[in-house]
Amino acid sequence: MARIYPFRALRYNSSQVRLADVVTQPYDKISPALQQAYYQRSPYNLVRIILGLPELFDQPGDAASDIYARAAGDFASWRRNGILAQENEPSIFAYAQRFAVPSTAGDGEPETLVERRGLIALGHLHDYADGVVFRHEQTLAKPKSDRLNLLRTTRAHFGQLFMLYSDPANTIESLIFTDGAAPEMEVTDDYGVLHRVWRISDPAVIRLVTAEMADRKLIIADGHHRYETALAYAREHAPETMATPHESSPTALPAPPWPEAAAMMTFVNMDSDGLVILPTHRVVHSLAHFDAAVFFDQAKHAFELKQLDTNDTSALLAQLGADRADTTSFLAITTGGATLLTLKPEISSAALAALSPRQQQLDVVRLHTLVLEELLGLTPEDIRQQTHLRYLRDADEAMAQVRTGQADIAFLVRPITLEQLREVAFAGEVMPQKSTDFYPKLLSGLTIYALD
Repeated sequence: MARIYPFRALRYNSSQVRLADVVTQPYDKISPALQQAYYQRSPYNLVRIILGLPELFDQPGDAASDIYARAAGDFASWRRNGILAQENEPSIFAYAQRFAVPSTAGDGEPETLVERRGLIALGHLHDYADGVVFRHEQTLAKPKSDRLNLLRTTRAHFGQLFMLYSDPANTIESLIFTDGAAPEMEVTDDYGVLHRVWRISDPAVIRLVTAEMADRKLIIADGHHRYETALAYAREHAPETMATPHESSPTALPAPPWPEAAAMMTFVNMDSDGLVILPTHRVVHSLAHFDAAVFFDQAKHAFELKQLDTNDTSALLAQLGADRADTTSFLAITTGGATLLTLKPEISSAALAALSPRQQQLDVVRLHTLVLEELLGLTPEDIRQQTHLRYLRDADEAMAQVRTGQADIAFLVRPITLEQLREVAFAGEVMPQKSTDFYPKLLSGLTIYALD
């Protein structure tokens, strides 16, 4: 069962700071330019904690003078000085995001304005083997090490994990959203997304919501690295013996068995409107002796090749999107231009044969198996460690890195569908790293869960 809990959130004090100056995108979506912009907005911007800049006299390995120590120091100082204030009572939060859907097909269609709704609460950290929380993609080694260092020094969760649940009747949303109620927090982010948050402290409503969530299974949409980091930290701090719970009052609100056993999450109904998945493109760099002509000659065995006569990103994505949905297609970008690769139907691979039928049909799986590994020679460990490989949402940026010599070849892909994700996750399987990119992201810093 999915256990969720209300919590006494830390929140930015609106009398001391302006919310737009201090909240951020999730750490892994903060570019160097955005990081600098956040630094300039406020001395209390959350980037200084979740993605601090190194300083001149930092000593490698010196725990007293590194980004994690500064993050912990800033966090403690902001709490002492009232920049961050803690709620008096346990609460959950209704969270709505209104946004224009970015075009991924370059079709020139006007952007559609939609709203995605969710619930912010603590969620119990379950082992995957429990059959409650399901992942859908592999993780990378470096981000988990970084996030664990930050969690150990600050002992707080600053952003929410993005979790999906199924609720065709929309019961939970109907409990937490009230028409006409003014939000307690409202902010527009760097991408024009309007974020609004309502606090819910009514114990009766909280108990109804926790009871409704109890029989749900959860899929991690965004935050696999942070989920696995939090789970590892929970294991580190699990008590050797659990205290016998006292007779609880019928009116008592649920709470984690120990503070580290839960993390802050936003729960979104996968049966409601507003779920948008964008593609994450692959950029391959620093290969020894890469030769585009040799690559395409080898690719002819498995793929039909079609040289495209445009370098316009929108036109290229439109052609990729127009290709048959029942075929595997992606664009290969080299200094010589763009080539559409479409898998020949008769092609088989021993590596693909080892995967389930549902995995074998995924474009991103075929790209990793047949191209990145078999043609370009990247090993699974290379991919886990991000050796020779970058992941980019922006197709223009991926193409620019090839044109400017920062990359050897880029692959533009179509997005995974929600149904594909759901089937893979509930089957207990995983796709390659960075297979999905849910848009928009959940803002970090709206609420904070402090373990102490």
